[in-house]
Amino acid sequence: MIETILQNAAIEAIKTLYSLDVTKDIVSISSTRKDFEGDFTLVTFPLSKPVGKNPQLIADQTGKYLLENCKYVAAFNVVKGFLNLTIDKTFWADFILKNYNNKAYGYVAERKDKPVVIEFSSPNTNKPLHLGHVRNNLLGDSVTEILKAFGYVVKKVNLINDRGIHICKSMLAWKLYANEETPQSAEMKPDLFVGKYYVLFETKYREEVASLMAKGMNEEDAKAKSSLMSAAQEMLRKWEAKDEQTLALWNKMNGWVYEGFAATYESLGISFDKVYYESDTYLLGKELVAEGLRKGIFFKQEDGSVWIDLTAEGLDKKLLLRSDGTAVYITQDLGTALLRHKDFDSDRLIYVVGNEQNYHFSVLKLVLRKLGFEWAENIFHLSYGMVELPSGKMKSREGKVVDADDLIASMIEIAKNQTMEHGKTDGFTPQEADVLYRQLALGALKYFILKVDPSKNMLFNPEESIDFNGNTGPFIQYTHARICSLLRRARDMKAINLDKDANEIRFQAIVINDKENEIIKALYAFPSVVEQAAKNLSPALIANYVFELAKSFNAFYQDVSILREEHNTMCWRLCLTAFTGKTIRTAMSLLGIDVPEKM
Repeated sequence: MIETILQNAAIEAIKTLYSLDVTKDIVSISSTRKDFEGDFTLVTFPLSKPVGKNPQLIADQTGKYLLENCKYVAAFNVVKGFLNLTIDKTFWADFILKNYNNKAYGYVAERKDKPVVIEFSSPNTNKPLHLGHVRNNLLGDSVTEILKAFGYVVKKVNLINDRGIHICKSMLAWKLYANEETPQSAEMKPDLFVGKYYVLFETKYREEVASLMAKGMNEEDAKAKSSLMSAAQEMLRKWEAKDEQTLALWNKMNGWVYEGFAATYESLGISFDKVYYESDTYLLGKELVAEGLRKGIFFKQEDGSVWIDLTAEGLDKKLLLRSDGTAVYITQDLGTALLRHKDFDSDRLIYVVGNEQNYHFSVLKLVLRKLGFEWAENIFHLSYGMVELPSGKMKSREGKVVDADDLIASMIEIAKNQTMEHGKTDGFTPQEADVLYRQLALGALKYFILKVDPSKNMLFNPEESIDFNGNTGPFIQYTHARICSLLRRARDMKAINLDKDANEIRFQAIVINDKENEIIKALYAFPSVVEQAAKNLSPALIANYVFELAKSFNAFYQDVSILREEHNTMCWRLCLTAFTGKTIRTAMSLLGIDVPEKM
């Protein structure tokens, strides 16, 4: 890394000029701001006190020393104590020529650390995946790829919430109102079919509560007297008691949902190393609750419910087991966390869950620590904001959601219309065009969602996401296709063999212009962007990086001749072009996005 070379050279300069040994923490090298001239900057203010001179003088004297003694420094300028260094073009040329065909560029060697386990998706089996799940899945999958690029072994897991009162609601509604209707007879995707009955339960429940309130009950008493809710709660008790008929219905309806989930995951390109089911893990959680009760960590109320008091830690009292002995969410989360730690020998567990569960994960981490599990310190909740549509907030109980399948289908249709309008499928067979429409649709969807910082709420606009101009997936995909077209034309000329001719480029004959310099510095920064994205668990850093790279290349492409230049310059610019295309492809793959080679 040139930053390390410059840092060591600067330390040597300070020692030589001022007879002073300084540490690396006060000799900081960073990229030069775009409004300054130079490639890297040394801030000399921290050196002022130990050296005993003003920062401007230190910067000037250090710059002169580096210009004379560091072969990579071609020029320098000083702006109020900021020493801006310009790197010699032979370094940049050598960097491009050594890496333009390096398929591992941006990746680091696999670490020897224990694996990282990342949980995402975690759907309920009472409804299909919707837009909120899409953001969850895309975040989890992209963070996985980014961590892998940074050298970690990562295990992707999914926890299916296949039990609980919400599951019983859809089961009860089907039992009461379906007349043995099936997904096949209704000609519906099976998870969507089950979701229809969850919405039906909520509709009937609201009607019953309204009817009781009309008879003089207040809302709280009306909900308590609801026969439908009482029946759903009774069904949950029967399920936990392993009643055969209840289990048979549960297995049948969950089977329908799993079939639907599998199709949606395949459409999104999502897969998992292991799938957990709450129905398998909640019993382990109940055992942990019993153990905590024996140790006096938890306490039991008069009604038999089990709680933990976390008020001393600034939280609240938390229910761990209901009075009827049935489990709550945190019960199974305790069991799942322990099982996952044992399964993968992992000390780092990442949960991709919406920000409405921030309190829940604070409690989970604290309860596990109180149970004596030191690895609980390394639980991290990747909290993300909600996704809304221009039409407003989604509500599953009222059926006001955008199903993932419908969203993907509509995105493909929009991609088809826009692509045909722009004439970007000229010369394609129908099959090739269909592949391109899907690539563009998923690229638009994934990029639009992932370019937003995970912590922020976002508004998803399908039409805006698929624009071929601006900060969108299709703009970047089209840039990649343009690069591939340029490289094909170069090969067809038969006047150049890039892999052979790149080794014969005459460095001294290369003139690097401003547009090329901007691309070079962006390409050089890619490994550090991957590092920051991995440390911050933020695909948005990758997304916005690759947009800036694509934008820089398009500016270069519009203003600079490539294939009409003399051989040396043409080879150089084709190497730069190939390196840019490869880096765009790598960056987009970290977002789970395919890039076409032809448009």
